[in-house]
Amino acid sequence: MGKQYKRHKRGDAGSFVQLPEWLQASEAWAKMKPGPRTLYIELKRRFKGSNNGAIYLSHRDAAKALNVHRNTVGGYFLELEQRGFIRLTVAPHLGPSGIGEASVWALEELPTQDGKPAGKTFMQWGRKNKNPAQKL
Repeated sequence: MGKQYKRHKRGDAGSFVQLPEWLQASEAWAKMKPGPRTLYIELKRRFKGSNNGAIYLSHRDAAKALNVHRNTVGGYFLELEQRGFIRLTVAPHLGPSGIGEASVWALEELPTQDGKPAGKTFMQWGRKNKNPAQKL
């Protein structure tokens, strides 16, 4: 009979957030303040591999996760949208029973669950903001 190896109990390492190097090297990421970066990481934490375009995160939940006031988080969402890192897929609204429904987001670095390719609009952010060279 062969030698039996001990099965090591592997502890649950938990999930992790992957930020690709090309995303971090983009001008839009490099010139962004820490608050919106942290919010992006929180949105990415809620991405489970196949739910892009259906990532739920309200302003209150984001404020609680980032340990800031909920009025502060609105500017973070706006900056991420303007730079092209995220896209609002469903706006917040009251549900049929009068209970509020949270915003639904899509990460622009990944394809959405309905098959749309990744937009990656943040890669053009620096080029859009620069003035075009004028001809002499």
